[in-house]
Amino acid sequence: MTRFWTGGYGPDMDGDGDGIGILSVDEGRGPSTLRHRGTAAPAASPSWLVAHPTLDVVYAALEGAGQVQAFARDGETTLRPLAPPVAAGEGVCHLAVSPGGRMLIASCYGDGRVISFGLADDGRLVEPVTDKAAALRAALFGGDEPTAERRHAASDPHPLPAGEDPRRSHAHAAVFLPDGRIATTDLGFDLVRIWRATSGALDLDHEVVLPRGTGPRHMVMHPSGHLHVVTEYSCEVFTLASDRAGTWGLVSATTASPIAQPGFDFPAELAASRDGHTLYTALRGSNTLAALRVRGGGESLEPLALAESGVDWPRHHLVYDGTLLVSGQRSNTISVVDLDERTGAPRDVRHVTAAPTPSHVLPAR
Repeated sequence: MTRFWTGGYGPDMDGDGDGIGILSVDEGRGPSTLRHRGTAAPAASPSWLVAHPTLDVVYAALEGAGQVQAFARDGETTLRPLAPPVAAGEGVCHLAVSPGGRMLIASCYGDGRVISFGLADDGRLVEPVTDKAAALRAALFGGDEPTAERRHAASDPHPLPAGEDPRRSHAHAAVFLPDGRIATTDLGFDLVRIWRATSGALDLDHEVVLPRGTGPRHMVMHPSGHLHVVTEYSCEVFTLASDRAGTWGLVSATTASPIAQPGFDFPAELAASRDGHTLYTALRGSNTLAALRVRGGGESLEPLALAESGVDWPRHHLVYDGTLLVSGQRSNTISVVDLDERTGAPRDVRHVTAAPTPSHVLPAR
């Protein structure tokens, strides 16, 4: 039996979930047997989940509480807390774990902070050392020593039109780059930020400034070395590349779908096919799935197809066994959408199962 953990929203964020859920698919019978099997671990709005690369440990962003918590596998369909939740930042909405399993990055939508946590040998979260060191220096020598969280909040790179209210920083996602650096998006300030991890802390390397009002949200690292970034406000996918000096920049921009309507459609997740030839994003609003073909050496995209998602407000989707599993936040459902074997284009909705306010699906080992 193939299993998946599900993240979702609970009462503290106007949802119906009560923790991390469990989905399963019957072996040999295909994705049409997908069913929600109940709660794997009680938790308050675990809206995003990520797995440790080698341990049977799952990390949850408790978005409403602004906390991160680690859970260990405790049976076929259950998880147990490794330790109490650790404070992160307001509206923590995304987590990423380093390939070596020694660092976790938390992106906080509410206050724009990007926070690094160390990971112990057993997978437990280690609170940021830089914060404790800053607090000690302030106590010993006085002054307002900036903590890691304060340093990691961005500033708006775009001039503010006269009379317009200031914009807010909204960190939204992180990706570990092949050279060990980390890329993060700031949806509020239209930035992709490149970081270096130094002694467990994050040091800003440089920023890629995208056009004002685009709203970069989620990212996919392509096998070619290009970074694809979907934008929530302008309904585009930007492609970034690194030069020989390691500086990232914009190389192309493509509309997610010719009929996408900015202001009505709000792209959510960005996922890649197993062969890397196709990207998929979901348009909240029209509740559709848009596919884009990767061209050249990964540096350009073109719209390929558009299909119904089978859910309301498709917040996240996962490529699985020739299908997309799509989490419908407002419909309390997860759909199974067939992918064309030859082109990779999304086709018909094969199956829909009930799930409480789902926001994320993560394969379980």
